[in-house]
Amino acid sequence: MNKLNKYFFNLLLYTLPLFAWADQYPINKSIDIKHYSFQINLSDSSNEITGNATIKLLFKQAGVNNFRLDLVNKTNEKKGKGMVVDAVLLGNQTLKFTHQNDELIIQLPQPSVLSAELEFSIQYHGIPFDGLRIGATKFGDRSFFNESWPNRARHWLPTIDHPYDKATSEFIVKAPSHYKVISNGLLLEESNIGNNTTLTHWKQSIPVSSWLFVLGVADFAVQYVDDFEGKSIQTWVYSKNRETGFYDFKEPTKKVLAFYSKYVGPYAYEKLANIQSASVSGGMETSSAIFYAENLVNGKRDERTRNVVIHEIAHQWFGNAVTETTWDDAWLSEGFATFFTLLFIENEYGQAEYNKGIVKAKKSVIDMTVKMPDFSIVAPRTAEKDPVTTGLTYQKGAWILHMLRDKMGEQNFKNGIQAYYKKFYNANATTDDFRIEMEKASVKDLKIFFKQWLYQPVNPSIDAIWSYDAVNHKININITQTQLTDFNFDLPIEIGYYTKDNKSPQLLKINLNKKQVSQSFSVKGLPENIEVDPRNVLLSTNTITKM
Repeated sequence: MNKLNKYFFNLLLYTLPLFAWADQYPINKSIDIKHYSFQINLSDSSNEITGNATIKLLFKQAGVNNFRLDLVNKTNEKKGKGMVVDAVLLGNQTLKFTHQNDELIIQLPQPSVLSAELEFSIQYHGIPFDGLRIGATKFGDRSFFNESWPNRARHWLPTIDHPYDKATSEFIVKAPSHYKVISNGLLLEESNIGNNTTLTHWKQSIPVSSWLFVLGVADFAVQYVDDFEGKSIQTWVYSKNRETGFYDFKEPTKKVLAFYSKYVGPYAYEKLANIQSASVSGGMETSSAIFYAENLVNGKRDERTRNVVIHEIAHQWFGNAVTETTWDDAWLSEGFATFFTLLFIENEYGQAEYNKGIVKAKKSVIDMTVKMPDFSIVAPRTAEKDPVTTGLTYQKGAWILHMLRDKMGEQNFKNGIQAYYKKFYNANATTDDFRIEMEKASVKDLKIFFKQWLYQPVNPSIDAIWSYDAVNHKININITQTQLTDFNFDLPIEIGYYTKDNKSPQLLKINLNKKQVSQSFSVKGLPENIEVDPRNVLLSTNTITKM
């Protein structure tokens, strides 16, 4: 950490209130998109799509003359791929627009009226450069699968392509009849309309950010597995993977839905479909219809596939129903889904499995921090310029929640999670919003905890030296923070000591809020061994030696 970064962190940690960084996306507070309806035509003869997007828009301010959407242009640099806008309509009125630099600016015929809701239609066509993958499955069969995270919806859909704006949606897709079509929400229609073409209409009545819209078109086998609280649990896999895919996805979906519904709050969406896809390398948590990499379907129900399923379902609560306001706070999605995967594992498979996951995550954090020494969990991030997550977002984010649960206590932590979810259900939240709810639940000031773990990149290193005073039956401990910074963490340190007659550690607690602390403890029995953080509840590297 260079001098400027050190100075900035000291200022942040000790003098400034927490704040939302806000990425550099051009957020428009004067409009709110309420609903998208996408009519998409697909063909086997070409990779070109034709679309008609109908957008219902609420004007939150009067006097607005134009508004902006994201839509990638067709350009020579993209080898002729990208979208071409053919017309923009307001009712039957043709509107003026500009479409350049991947921005669609639509001119209104007259300035907006406060609280007016208008419906615009955008007619367009083109071959997607990204965002909608058109190509072969692992079996060589043609398919269409989107991958819109974090800001790739704009490659095939005109949208506000950012987490802050959430809207309901529907997809009305015309495709050759040998395909089945899956999307968000409920299936309203599936009709053969002639010319070997099927029209499929899906509608989601729950608002989500645009990167959570989903479209999968392939030769699917479909199983209606079960239902959860009246909502269908479905499996969509390639027909050639029918038996293995149906087997893999039957478990543990319903158990995961039940656990998160009880621990966090109600499941938001109309169904839950697990879908084999050619567009992702792991999983993608698209709302109500989750994509999984082709090769995760192997008929083994192995731990890797199981954990990806748990993780992506956790996202239906965190990332989907409660969505980060900007990419600065992406850990509210990925860190949460990673931790809640471990929480389900603890509940379903036992404490030892949870502990194994926490140990593995800690090693990952330590290893990644060496490679990315300047990466803070919360920091200014804009999807158009930089990656919005790294592995630290997942693993360190999960570890911060692990530490927070221990700091607050299980019941207070659970109460805080439920209050946070209820307050921001189907809306957007920031890290500060989350902190405030956890402070209410715990009746603790968590500002320092959040600042030192989330807003700076360094993890603490603890060096402990101990000795035993046999005359006075005391353990003397000297603890030093040795991380290479000029600031000090405020840390609760647990020291575990073991005696001949007690193989479980007795805990000694020290508040390490400066560079070095020395403390003595009266103990019963001769200590045979001493360790730092025996319960593994502190994200630190630790050494301990006997004087």
